[in-house]
Amino acid sequence: MDEIRLGVERHTFTILAKCPRTGALGIAIATYSLGVGGYCPAINPQAGVLASQAFADPRLRPIGMKILESGSSAEQALKGMQDADSYADYRQIGIVDAKGGVAAYTGPKARDWAGHETGVGYVAMGNVMVGPKVVDAMARTFEAKETEDLEERLLLSIEAGRDAGGQPEGQRSAALIVYRLEESYPWMDLRVDAHDEPVGELRRVYGLYQPMADYYYYLRPQDPANTPTQQEWVAKLSI
Repeated sequence: MDEIRLGVERHTFTILAKCPRTGALGIAIATYSLGVGGYCPAINPQAGVLASQAFADPRLRPIGMKILESGSSAEQALKGMQDADSYADYRQIGIVDAKGGVAAYTGPKARDWAGHETGVGYVAMGNVMVGPKVVDAMARTFEAKETEDLEERLLLSIEAGRDAGGQPEGQRSAALIVYRLEESYPWMDLRVDAHDEPVGELRRVYGLYQPMADYYYYLRPQDPANTPTQQEWVAKLSI
């Protein structure tokens, strides 16, 4: 396998997790760079969720995902990504596999402050943060909200990271991506770019999308003959 060379620098804070109740997998991520939702994460609901950030190289994602899809663990996927990478010391990687196993790495050449925390079924991590309180706030919030649905836990956690200071230069891009076990397509995949406060905007978009989630995920693809218009669906919800 060809070695991976140095990629684009990303200043990012992220939480990725598996829900122990439903088996859903997801990630919430925010950064100063643009297009983060398409650049850093990868999810296969049958295999796991991962993110490669700091000096991010998107070519690492399919390497790790292929290992997860073979049934290997998060630790094995992390090792495979590092073995393929000429610049592993610059990267930050978090992985949660389909069984809830976790692995994380913060390279010594990722820009300060950089670090991660792991817990039961989750990884919280960040680089170019105001300090460790950002990652700690994400981890503590995720642990405290275990009765919430995964998407809400992730969003609350990324909001906590923002409120703890996030990046010194602020954020411009954010994403919330969650897959359920039933289908290969996402339960929700929400992204904000080129915004002065993308995490807040992500919350606004989530508030609009969440009541429509069943409509988009189940009704439209699985029962089109009996699917109402979006206006009819919204009217029904407001009754």
